[in-house]
Amino acid sequence: MTAEMKLGIHVGYWQRDPEDRTETVLAAERLGYDSVFTAEAYGSDAFTPLTWYAARTSTIRLGTSVVQMSARTPVATAMHALTLDALSGGRVILGLGASGPQVVEGWYGVPFPKPLARTREYVDILRQVWRREEPVTSEGPHYPLPYPGGTGLGKPLKSIVHPVRPEIPIYLGAEGPKNIALATELAQGWLPLFIDPTRIEPLFGEALAGRPDGFEIAATVTTIVTDDLASALEFAKIPLAFYIGGMGARDRNFHLDLIGRLGYAEQAARVQELFLDGRRAEAVKAVPDELADSISLLGPIGRIKERLALWRDSPITTLLIAGVHDEPTLRALKELVDG
Repeated sequence: MTAEMKLGIHVGYWQRDPEDRTETVLAAERLGYDSVFTAEAYGSDAFTPLTWYAARTSTIRLGTSVVQMSARTPVATAMHALTLDALSGGRVILGLGASGPQVVEGWYGVPFPKPLARTREYVDILRQVWRREEPVTSEGPHYPLPYPGGTGLGKPLKSIVHPVRPEIPIYLGAEGPKNIALATELAQGWLPLFIDPTRIEPLFGEALAGRPDGFEIAATVTTIVTDDLASALEFAKIPLAFYIGGMGARDRNFHLDLIGRLGYAEQAARVQELFLDGRRAEAVKAVPDELADSISLLGPIGRIKERLALWRDSPITTLLIAGVHDEPTLRALKELVDG
């Protein structure tokens, strides 16, 4: 059980106007929300909109959920994070994820081998850069530094900038037990996506068993406050259908695997089939109502208050509210959580 649950907002991917969520972020900061998170997939990046919001705020923490490791070398990510951390007065949370082979190899044009080993190397290099104790080196096979080849003139270097913090918090986006266990070993937090709070302990209790004190679990939760529960369910199904059907290959989709672990393997396979066949509206309708409801906060404010108990009784430490943009609703949710 979470003694004191924090609230953040997740503004998702930046797409185009009117996707400037500055007013939402400012409202969240005024109301005492802990953090704002941005995302990236294969369009906009996560750091640029986060910097935009950082320049307009002063206290709210700034997170990425998630930066894709294959999009940047470890040192490039470390530079982005330390620069924004300095400009914002030490407010950055670096959320990292391995993504999947479809995006990594199809969009970034790099191979997708051994994501757990790559994550371990990646995080080690990040921390070497930020700590600035010695020139950065790595003997790992995925990100060797200096590069073993080329001109032969590469040498270990230290950042010419002194970071404002030698330890920027790292949260890992993870869906499988091995990756979640790695998060408890390497990182300060876990960023679950599409998670039923009642299933965390049965499915991932063993993976989370070794987490240290203070380990954060910040779950993104689609939230729709409305008297029309049926419409809210239909809206909540849209991202589920997209991730189950479109964010992975037919024979290798980590999101599909997660939904299977939650108890909906057969239904998820049908959603994927419909989506990949181009029948997207049917794919959305095929997402079970029970699944969409279990991972979201939907309906009238009274119903959401009742369902918040499920999240409080779970190991989750922060709810990242996704889909709410107006200050009155953000205030109502904050009052519910604060009790």
